Amino acid sequence: MIGRYSGFSLGLLGALASALLSSSVDGFVSPLSTAHSMVRSDSSLFDVTGWDNFCVETEENRANLQTSPEMARRYRRTVYTHDDWKKHRQSDRFLIYLGSMFKSGVFENSKNEVLLTTGIAAFLCVYNGLVGGYTDLSGVAHPAVIPGQVIGLPLNSFTLTGSSLGLLLTFRANASYKRWDEARKNWGMNINHTRDLVRMANCYYERDTDPEVRQEELNHVALCTWAFVRAMKRHLSPEEEDEFAFQLELREKLPREQAEMIISAAHRPNRALQDLSFAIDQLPMHFIRKNEIHQAVTIFEDNLGSSERLLTSPVPLFYSRHTARFITVWLFLMPFGLYNEFKGSWNHVGMIPTTFFIALFMFGIEELATQLEEPFTILPMQAFCDKIYNWCNEIMSWSPGDNGRQLKPIKPEHKSFYNPNRD
Repeated sequence: MIGRYSGFSLGLLGALASALLSSSVDGFVSPLSTAHSMVRSDSSLFDVTGWDNFCVETEENRANLQTSPEMARRYRRTVYTHDDWKKHRQSDRFLIYLGSMFKSGVFENSKNEVLLTTGIAAFLCVYNGLVGGYTDLSGVAHPAVIPGQVIGLPLNSFTLTGSSLGLLLTFRANASYKRWDEARKNWGMNINHTRDLVRMANCYYERDTDPEVRQEELNHVALCTWAFVRAMKRHLSPEEEDEFAFQLELREKLPREQAEMIISAAHRPNRALQDLSFAIDQLPMHFIRKNEIHQAVTIFEDNLGSSERLLTSPVPLFYSRHTARFITVWLFLMPFGLYNEFKGSWNHVGMIPTTFFIALFMFGIEELATQLEEPFTILPMQAFCDKIYNWCNEIMSWSPGDNGRQLKPIKPEHKSFYNPNRD
């Protein structure tokens, strides 16, 4: 008996291994900005998405999730604090995760296929009982009710194909996770280089300039930096989710003419990058230092192009569709292979719950891959933008000597680096 199950189990384990690679890929989110909160009051509960995000929902949100699976993606924009990490590794997490199994977006999106597969198993038990005889609750055996032949399939057919299905699902999940990982790294680069850009601009700025002029120009650079990442976020987000919030935030934080130019542009991130380049070019500093700052702008353009590639180019459709067809046919036929294996249970009924859970986890792997394939609606991009805005403004509020350390006079041979007329 162990030999008969070994190949079948190998196929399942190969497929389930991909789920482990994709089970901890939630993003990070922070409290939304004032403007963003005002336009998203209808989804405020989605903002609290830490370790126990599945406990946040209400009956109203539950109804929304059932009618709109896309709403479930907002639950995945999570942020982990130190307390969340402690909960994440606590010993009773297994029971908590099992208890929330039927609240998950993965189950919501695949439950129709899971229930249909389970229905096939239940129908097979009833049909074979009618044509082959059955045992009642008192243990009395009854002959066939209607003429016919018991139907089933050899389990070896699933043993032979299980490994192939596992490889298909593993590659599918890995490819989707790599896309999520690349998108997250792109935004990580954005975060790093926005801070780097404003830090260099603040440090390299001409010291002898009027303090008010200096602060105004540096604040403008900070706003232009934020405007690019906010425009990039809108560029990668669905229009119905973010357009109103995007326009409101830009008009609230930027000069009106600049905000309208970005909003009306055909490619908004490009327009925002151009504004940032103009702002950098106007700073009073040596051209070599400006070039150093412009290198960060070039990295922004690279991150934007990489993200656009992920958004517009899915995993090859013929691969995704073939995998979906393979797993659907395989699972729909699986009850026919399992029927004889459960002859020790009452009327083979043990096959029904077994089929349910196998279908739940197998369809769940494919669903995980599909969810991860388009990462920009599960990454907390708004949180990244809010953090960038706060950090850029904070860095620009610092000035040379504000830490109490006396500044050294500029050496004569270095004055050319502080003279804007020498650019």
